[in-house]
Amino acid sequence: MALSTKEKQKVKRFVRSLEKIRGRHTELVSVYIPAGYDLNKIIQHLAQEQGTAANIKDKTTQTHVIDSLERMIRHLRLFKRTPENGLALFSGNISDREGKTDIQVLSIEPPQPLKIRMYRCDQTFVLEPLREIMDVRETYGLIVLDKREANLGLLRGTAIQELTSMTSAVPGKTKAGGQCLHPETVVHLADGQLLQLEEINIGDEVLSYDFTKQTFVPSKVLETWEVKKEKVYTITTEDTIVASGDHLFFLADGTTKAAEELQVGMQLLNGNGQPASITYIVIEEKEITLIDIKVENENFVAENLVVHNSAQRYARIREEATKEFFNRIGEAANKAFLEMKEMKGILVGGPGMTKNQFLDRGFLNEQLRRKVISVQDLGYTGDFGLRELVDKSRDVLAKEIIIEERVIMEKFFKLLATEREKVAYGEADVDRAMLMGAIDTLLISEALPDEKVEAYEDKAEETGAKVMIISTDTGEGEQLRDLGGVAAILRFALV
Repeated sequence: MALSTKEKQKVKRFVRSLEKIRGRHTELVSVYIPAGYDLNKIIQHLAQEQGTAANIKDKTTQTHVIDSLERMIRHLRLFKRTPENGLALFSGNISDREGKTDIQVLSIEPPQPLKIRMYRCDQTFVLEPLREIMDVRETYGLIVLDKREANLGLLRGTAIQELTSMTSAVPGKTKAGGQCLHPETVVHLADGQLLQLEEINIGDEVLSYDFTKQTFVPSKVLETWEVKKEKVYTITTEDTIVASGDHLFFLADGTTKAAEELQVGMQLLNGNGQPASITYIVIEEKEITLIDIKVENENFVAENLVVHNSAQRYARIREEATKEFFNRIGEAANKAFLEMKEMKGILVGGPGMTKNQFLDRGFLNEQLRRKVISVQDLGYTGDFGLRELVDKSRDVLAKEIIIEERVIMEKFFKLLATEREKVAYGEADVDRAMLMGAIDTLLISEALPDEKVEAYEDKAEETGAKVMIISTDTGEGEQLRDLGGVAAILRFALV
């Protein structure tokens, strides 16, 4: 379980107090006892070190080390057994005055099990194992995505960290992209009329080929739109047509090829249902506005050639771009999460069904897929989406400190808005409530100086008030800091 902010504060204050101490020589003793280790073996080892210390040449250092070990042995004999999570002990001359000796033993039972056994004499205490305990051990991976963008992040304790942000090349669902024809392209209507493409309207009926019946039929126009292109292909058979490189043409055998794939000599299907041989192709690099239409039967006759409308190929382009984007997200997730041994789970979210497609189609490594513990519908992606994902996964994260802090702070702010007399904030207001024994839950910002935090904790213990140390990693925590760093939910209203 991740450390609560209060537990982290306790270890942090202890470490800070030891960081200030400096030995004259290698005379400060650090001992780490792992969880479950036999305390008697540690005592025997320290007694042996006392004998070794008698060989230290500098008499002052020798005396300090021997005395420190002796005091540490006495301290350990106060314990019947090794505490549940082990024990860290530090002993030495803590006096900062030259020539004055003050041998003390300082110890802490860590909030998480120690896995290291250590004995060390140095000029400073060895504190790195305790600093590692302060680091959040439990981490959640975050993936937020839709077809436009994706964001990967981490939830460490109360902090949400964005790792990666990426955008896709997936075309929009409406009039962006597509394969198009020149506005002056002649289109054959179902009633035999000929109109330029730019004159075609939704609802018009154009001539279309029914490949099942092998005959021409009417087909209604469903959409029309304009698109800018930077390259066009002029294709000549008996007639000439100007198209974008991705516009599909039907060959005489019923298959399709894009304009950019056509070659001189290929047989296209013409408006009489017969082959029409390509005699010439010209490619021009220029910006031009083209037009395309979507029809019910997905093809129409233009310049006496049967051409595809955009729907099918455009859908294929979207599908291929989506697949490429999902692969990129999967690769980014592998890089970010696969080697993260301490990661407890992965939360996935996003608008619509994109997130489900990403998971169900196997784009996420199976090892990571098994770690997905929450899939949420979101209104956003980006940084806000990451925060929304965490917020909507409360049931999964109910035991995590970020949710615990957010719930209590939301309760405080709700009371502040609706029943002001049932809360206090700011030092003067809180101190008054403390004196009257009115505080049920004391909320302390981690931004407060250590000495103030300790003072408030002592007062809370005297009155039986619960204490929560609130981090500044959340919006609510920042608000508490800005309200003076301390607040309280009261047992009874103060007038």
